Amino acid sequence: MKLNELLGTEFPLIQGGMANIATGEFAAAVSNAGALGLIGAGGMNADSLRENIRRCKALTNKPFGVNIMLMNPAAPEMAKVVVEEGVKVVTTGAGVPSQYVPAWKEARIKVFPVVAATTLVRRLEPLGVDGFIAEGTESGGHVGELTTMALVPQVCDMTDLPVIAAGGIASGRQLAAAFALGACGAQIGTCLLVSEECPIHDNYKQALLKAKDSDTTVTGRSVGAPVRVLKNQMTREYISREKAGADKMELEKYTLGSLRRAVFDGDTKTGSLMAGQVAGMLHEIRPLRTILEELCAGCHSTAAQLAREV
Repeated sequence: MKLNELLGTEFPLIQGGMANIATGEFAAAVSNAGALGLIGAGGMNADSLRENIRRCKALTNKPFGVNIMLMNPAAPEMAKVVVEEGVKVVTTGAGVPSQYVPAWKEARIKVFPVVAATTLVRRLEPLGVDGFIAEGTESGGHVGELTTMALVPQVCDMTDLPVIAAGGIASGRQLAAAFALGACGAQIGTCLLVSEECPIHDNYKQALLKAKDSDTTVTGRSVGAPVRVLKNQMTREYISREKAGADKMELEKYTLGSLRRAVFDGDTKTGSLMAGQVAGMLHEIRPLRTILEELCAGCHSTAAQLAREV
């Protein structure tokens, strides 16, 4: 079953749950454009999540979901909010959602944990989750070590549940590759940052458009908190201190509030410009609908070409 059939969307695509970016308004815009919009709860508390869910409901009658970062201290309250507000889909990251899944399943919420390695698959499958988002290290934000090409087929081989590919997908060719690896659809994020509807500061969008293929880097590997971002003054200083052996507390002074500075203030020097390796493929700001249509049309044409050639 393709992801769009599972979720009731037009396209087999989920928008990544990008903290401080994926507001109720943006999730609604993505859902209205044909994919599954997600409210990114990473930068919220339980009350602001509830407000964003209600704003999203007011703007769309299409399916949408919530992404909960389980390291957030408010995660237990957020887990209750999604039940109380009748959210239909929850994705999770940065932790194991074992304690929340029974209540979510009782509320008939579809649950898709994000996994960066295969270890969580066996642990979570018996809980009744509905599938997995296998996210490769090419993605923006918090990352693991395995690439999408290596991770997705290994997750697919471990489970009969639907697998959604994430990381390094910004074109029809890459979406077709995700299907070839065994995925039922894809989660996309970086390519949506340069949509007209995305609420990030224009400076952030322009930095993405200027980015080349090797213009992202990963900070925080030494302290167990790897994050992929665009290279800038902050990342150079951070990595320099990281190589010098700085501890987590010292390194946090570079990143504290840095995502908000990038998103809201357009600070491209000391802000955290989270982005995946596909940033080098982004060349213009376009409507969400155009981006999604081009992705799926390109996927179909690639598949048709392969059918003729293979």
